[in-house]
Amino acid sequence: MTDLRISGDARFGGDPRLRYDPVTQFDTDRKDFDMITNALIEARDLRKTYQLGKRAAVPALRGVDMSIGQGEMVAIMGPSGSGKSTLMHILGLLHAPEINGGPRPELWFEGRDMTRLSESERTKIRAERMGFVFQSFNLVPTLTAQENVMLACNYAGLKGAKAQAAAEHVLRLVGLDDRADHRPAELSGGEQQRIATARALVNRPSLVLADEPTGNLDSTRAKEVLDLLRWFNREHGQTILLVTHDQEVGAACDRVVHMRDGLVADHGAVPVMPPAAVPQAPIPSAA
Repeated sequence: MTDLRISGDARFGGDPRLRYDPVTQFDTDRKDFDMITNALIEARDLRKTYQLGKRAAVPALRGVDMSIGQGEMVAIMGPSGSGKSTLMHILGLLHAPEINGGPRPELWFEGRDMTRLSESERTKIRAERMGFVFQSFNLVPTLTAQENVMLACNYAGLKGAKAQAAAEHVLRLVGLDDRADHRPAELSGGEQQRIATARALVNRPSLVLADEPTGNLDSTRAKEVLDLLRWFNREHGQTILLVTHDQEVGAACDRVVHMRDGLVADHGAVPVMPPAAVPQAPIPSAA
């Protein structure tokens, strides 16, 4: 596992943000916080209830605790309705945990408690420090592949020639620089998901969240996307958190978190299948 406390990764631009030491920062910000070594995320007592109509309330999360280490690749698995997507949305700052008079939830990311930040502060962190990959790709159909990737740069404050250079660089890394001028409808499902992965990675986030990233792909394209995520994790140190139903995806991760009925049933089950060999470079393929 890459130790990003030593230095930024020159192969990925030598971003000084990758020199961030979460251990030191946690020690500075909160001395009594019980955390795993080199933790990127620490969550305590996360709860979320969805209201259905005037009376029915469905608890999606019922007090979840979780730690994610810097540089880990972790899968969240569980049956439908277990709360795994809700948990990912909260960890990715898309939703806020409930504060309803019980124990106050805590969500620490890079040494800061996200529950105490304003919405604008969380939005800025989400744009600059996190990347998202969705099952349905979520590409803008009227934009080219390169323009879709550049959108993430723009949200993070990178514009013009710098955004274009960053997009071109990450498209080369995912093996799709020759498809940069194509719109989503002109790309295969596997290519669209690799473009979506490039968009998630272009700002060099410390955390990538992927919700069923292989769910709409056949087995060959699914393996390509999974290999791509694993390659970035191993070579560039991105922490990757995936929600999946796929046992093979779980087997490729460092550990699997199992959820059931809004609770974590197992924080670190070792996959039964051994992880596949890490590819030497992202795997470009024909459509």
